[in-house]
Amino acid sequence: MGGVRVRGDRVGGVRVLYLHSSSGRYGADRQLALICAGLDRERYEPLVVLPEAGPLADDLRAAGTEVLTGPLAVIRREHLHPRGAAGLAARTVRDGGALAALARRRSIGLIHSNTSAVLAGAPAAALAGVPHVWHVREIYAGFERLWPAHRRLLLSAAALPCVSVATASQFRGSPTAHVIADGLAIDAQRAPRGPARAALGLAPDAPVIAVLGRISGWKGQDVLVRALAQPPLRDRGAIGLLAGDPWPGAPRRLAQLLALAAQLGVADRLVTPGFRDDVATIYGAADLIAVPSTLPDPLPGAAIEAAAAGC
Repeated sequence: MGGVRVRGDRVGGVRVLYLHSSSGRYGADRQLALICAGLDRERYEPLVVLPEAGPLADDLRAAGTEVLTGPLAVIRREHLHPRGAAGLAARTVRDGGALAALARRRSIGLIHSNTSAVLAGAPAAALAGVPHVWHVREIYAGFERLWPAHRRLLLSAAALPCVSVATASQFRGSPTAHVIADGLAIDAQRAPRGPARAALGLAPDAPVIAVLGRISGWKGQDVLVRALAQPPLRDRGAIGLLAGDPWPGAPRRLAQLLALAAQLGVADRLVTPGFRDDVATIYGAADLIAVPSTLPDPLPGAAIEAAAAGC
């Protein structure tokens, strides 16, 4: 990304404004914490804007990164329809103006949107007269009508770091798209099986299949629930372990999964502990880690971390 030129006229290096879509401790959240922790603070000073308070904000502040919170226009899959797009556009204009004012006030030299679902970085950078880097962590399969317009918007950035070859291929060889795979954001470990199962209230000998990640319509948790009802897993008494929460404001996703499990008669073999910081316990308790995504998955961190932990 040698073509990006940042404004570095302030003592102490370039101040980088990072915009992110959530404040949890899931994949992209942990990657932002990893990026900020790895910066050479004599050259770069991070300032992070998140849409709400939460664990990520706490982690960043504890590591010495300044964090501001406030509303941000963020694309969610359920918003990708014409009416939803119109509302997002209005919020993007509003947020862009506010972020541009922040960028000028704080002498920002570069704006880095840590996910392509955050929209306001582009107008903010244009208004403030600074470069914009758009980190692409998504594959927009299934949204063919809206993708061309969003692709043009993404290509307005000075650089597009993409987390995988599949992600970068959406930009058809554009010189601004660069493949920069995510690194391991945790020290991947696998806890001893017995204590891990006891901590989760799991039977010591039953087969356990775990899915880690946000509970959403495309991550495929329902695929595991349906599989539990099929003879190969039903006859073995296999347990499904779903480690994760729905997006804030979308609790129906979990309710739908629980209703499906009850309908299929597998509710007693589905365990939903919610989000777990101690992923080593999940890895230790599980015989298999599944990644049953129903749409193309850009770079499933759960699979990489599980492999690193020996699962």
